[in-house]
Amino acid sequence: MQQITPLPSLGDRVYTALLDQICSGALPAGTHLVQEQLAARLGVSRQPVQQAMALLKAHGIVQEQPGRGLAVAPLDLDEMRHRYDIRASLDELAARLAARRVAASPALATQIRKQGEAILDSGRKAVADDDLGAMIDHDVAFHEFLYEISGNPLLGTTADLHWHYLRRVMGEVLRYAAPGPAIWQQHEGILDAILKGDNKVAGDRARAHVDNAASRLSGAFASRQARAS
Repeated sequence: MQQITPLPSLGDRVYTALLDQICSGALPAGTHLVQEQLAARLGVSRQPVQQAMALLKAHGIVQEQPGRGLAVAPLDLDEMRHRYDIRASLDELAARLAARRVAASPALATQIRKQGEAILDSGRKAVADDDLGAMIDHDVAFHEFLYEISGNPLLGTTADLHWHYLRRVMGEVLRYAAPGPAIWQQHEGILDAILKGDNKVAGDRARAHVDNAASRLSGAFASRQARAS
């Protein structure tokens, strides 16, 4: 008997739609979010919008404004750095574990290569199409792939705690701090080290990839603040 795949709830779909708008910059930091207006724009009732807003607030993506309700939260660079530190450690461990699995069972490399190259191809296409939403989706997919092939099922669930916030940060990285092609070249380098079974290089490249993204974003925001002052 075929298993039934649960469909996303309406609240989840509204959450995704609003998060995509925030990630793309269509709803920039400070935007006042009026539930009635959002419900009308999305063609839904207020209830799924309320559910989505509660999740966005819990994930630190929107915040209360005294006397005004909810607004898109400004990017907190300290929080971003803390979350990226955690993600760097998780990705480094995932890449190391995946490379060790390949070294112990070379036949596994064929499956990993096929899956990994499919994600790389999709990511490069998103860059060529200049599709920011797809770039973020495929970027997340690559890192989730690292957790999956690590063989440690707890890595993915641990990372999930931070990905909601980091999706928003990734939108900022892609729009302001790093060209898309460079990101996918780095992904390719991580995958190449894993397929060679080189756990040290794979881990080092995975950590450097995350650390570089955080540093580029911090630098981009510092430049923007300097120009605004």
